[in-house]
Amino acid sequence: MEPNSRHNLIISCEHACNHVPDQYQHLFMGAGEVLESHRGWDPGSAEMAKKLSDSLNAPLFCCSFTRLLIEPNRSPEHSQLFSEFTNSLPNAEKENLMNTFYLPYRNRVDDRIRTLNQMGKSVLHLSIHTFTPMLHGKLRDFEIGVLYDPSRRQEKEFSRLLKKNIMDNLPDLRVKMNQPYKGTDDGFTTYLRNEFEPELYSGIELEVNQKFYFEGVDMWNKVSTGILKSLKPLLEA
Repeated sequence: MEPNSRHNLIISCEHACNHVPDQYQHLFMGAGEVLESHRGWDPGSAEMAKKLSDSLNAPLFCCSFTRLLIEPNRSPEHSQLFSEFTNSLPNAEKENLMNTFYLPYRNRVDDRIRTLNQMGKSVLHLSIHTFTPMLHGKLRDFEIGVLYDPSRRQEKEFSRLLKKNIMDNLPDLRVKMNQPYKGTDDGFTTYLRNEFEPELYSGIELEVNQKFYFEGVDMWNKVSTGILKSLKPLLEA
């Protein structure tokens, strides 16, 4: 039995890297520290997403540019779509960023979901993120967040079971639902829920504390493996 036999799984990683394309390097002169911070990317998210993709035989969509160029996890009209580095660009340049970077990434994911739906298959989408342990001077006192839309029965049930499995496999970690953000906040999964009916699409966002990534490869592998072990029985059921 294939690991995703029940759910046609896809995995995405919106903040996989902090790469600035060559033609925009001039906008980020002296911004190395910001690019390396959680504002520029989600450290560890790409490694975790790839591990899950490889182990679960699921297609992986990784964003290839920093969120400070244009934010792929925000809707087109959102006030934070462009950062302080790109917000003052002329409208024509902003449109070019949309057409060259933002839309191609999001459309690849959207197209895969539509293709599977047209084949009569429903989709489970895991969006992999990491979060900084401290934000605005406030400590986030948990390790893993499972984000979902409580109004969608399948998402709610899947998230409940996933939380239970993670707590079984990683008993020292604290898992919270819809933290550090609400699953219904503006984001890629929220956009996709508006595009696809609940029976055709479920969007779950995983948020993992970056402190484990900075503790080293062994710790990050331990947490990633625990999450993988937690997902497998849900996808094979």
